[in-house]
Formats: sequence, structure tokens, C-alpha cells
Amino acid sequence: MVKRSIVLLVALLCGVVGMRAQYDAQIGQYMWMQPSYNPAAVGEGDLMRVYGSHRMDFTGIKDAPMTTVFSFSSPFVIGKTSHGAGVRFVNDRFGLFSNQSLYLEYAYKFRLGSGILSVGADLGFMNLSFANDSVDFAEGQDDYHQGSDDAVPNTSSGNNEKGASGMGFDMGVGVYYSASSWWAGVSYGHLTNPTLELSDRTDHTVFGTMYVAGGYNWQLKNRDWMLLPSAMVMTDFRGWDVNVTMLAQVQKRYRFGLGYRLAGSVNILFGVDIVNGLQVGYTYELPANSLIRESYGSHELYLSYGFNILK
Repeated sequence: MVKRSIVLLVALLCGVVGMRAQYDAQIGQYMWMQPSYNPAAVGEGDLMRVYGSHRMDFTGIKDAPMTTVFSFSSPFVIGKTSHGAGVRFVNDRFGLFSNQSLYLEYAYKFRLGSGILSVGADLGFMNLSFANDSVDFAEGQDDYHQGSDDAVPNTSSGNNEKGASGMGFDMGVGVYYSASSWWAGVSYGHLTNPTLELSDRTDHTVFGTMYVAGGYNWQLKNRDWMLLPSAMVMTDFRGWDVNVTMLAQVQKRYRFGLGYRLAGSVNILFGVDIVNGLQVGYTYELPANSLIRESYGSHELYLSYGFNILK
């Protein structure tokens, strides 16, 4: 018998949150972390950029999802052409499963109208693992339980009792356009539909996911204030989700606002530029459905630093 917390988590992921795309973790600060879901946005602007985020979903529930993202990107010029490149690492844990992914990102950029159009792709690998030594079979408690289950993933050789893992090649593509007052992009991740084989009897296919996102910078009459509305739609064509956000920016430094996810949550966002190039953000996601009885909500911390090493 699997632990009650694991059963509850599976029910949450598969039932209550069934509208979300199947595999990818949620991103509350998606407007600042665009290369995480669209490789065409890599190297945007004229600065090298390092960013990281850490997200804890459904706090209060044991073995709830936890995601860490780290990325480095940089624009560069070859002759008269503009490009962007970067690397992205994702560590995602959910229940007894964990996923480590590593991607190389590239984008080709050229001027179109009053903005810049980018076309990009990322290549990488995904490694999914399962900690089968943490499964509680309630062995010996009564005559109805046994100490093993063929449905629990194990290594194909059967000689590793602490876990099973599978690796697959992954790829994504995207298009991104940015102007002085707005941005928009379309991307498709997991283009290869990688199948991760955990054992001879267990595998998991990651289906392709499409993202459509955009935002606008609305300057108010008071030049110290700016509104930053944005939205993102994500779907794996089996389920879908919409995230709508409205931020207010004060003196081009302080940001705060609200967001709403169609899957059933309200986001409260804060951000500040501490010094030139250093940006910190925090998101608190409060369930707007029956999950609020079990969870204290989700927390996401975002940190970014932009610099130019040549200067």
C-alpha cells in the first residue's frame, strides 16, 4: 500500500489540477522567465543574464512538487547578424518522481518593423527517476499485503533497489517578437515527444506542449507609474491552462500585482530592482478551489542579474 500522502498528491495532480499541461511545472513569473518556455526569447536585450527560480507547490502536503530552474543567456553579434544563446537546467521533484533536464538554447534575431523578431530552438535531455525504495507496501501487517508490486518501477536489470530512471532526447522551437511597448511569442516544447523508460514494464511519454504568451507596457500620465498586463496560454492538447496577470510598476523599480489561473488559483506578485541589473521577485499562489483545505498555497522566488562582461 502506497503512503497516503502519495495517493493524495496523485489525486491532486491528475484530478483537481487536470486542466494544466501534463508535464511542465507552473511559472508564476513567466513574464521575466520567457526562455524557460520559449527558446526564441534567449539573449533578449543587450545584457548577459543569469536567473534562477525556486517554486514550492501545495505547501502543507507531503511530497508536493518542488521546482528549481537555473539559466544563463547572452546576446552576441556575428558580422552584421544578431544572435542569442544560453543554457537552462531544470530540477523538478513531484512525489517519488524527479526530473532533471538540461538544454542548450539558440535564437537568430533580425529587425522587423519597430521591433525585433527572433526564431529559436533548444536541444537537450530529460532524465526521469523514481525512488522506489520509498514506497511503503505495509509488508507483514496482514494477509492481504505483499512486499513487492510489479507495477512499481524498478531498473530493467532488477539489481538496483533504490530507484529506476530513464533518459530521453528533447527539443523545442519558438518565435518571439519584442517592441518598445509590447512583446509576444509562440513556442512548442517537447517536440520529440520523448519516452522515458523507467523499467521493462514502465515508461512515460512527455507530450508536446504549446505556449502562447504576450504582454504590454502601458505608460500612464504620471510617468512614475506603468501598468504591465500579460497573459500565457499553455496546452498539451489534452488539457490546457490560462494565466492572466496585471502588474503595476512604480519608478521603473518596484512592481506588484495580481494574477489568476483558470485551473483555480489567485497569484499575488511582488518584484524590485535592487541595484542596476539585479532583480528579485516573489509570487504567492493561493488555491481558489477545494485545494485550499489541504494546502497553504504555493511559493515562488525569482532572482535575476543582468551584466555586460565586456564593459
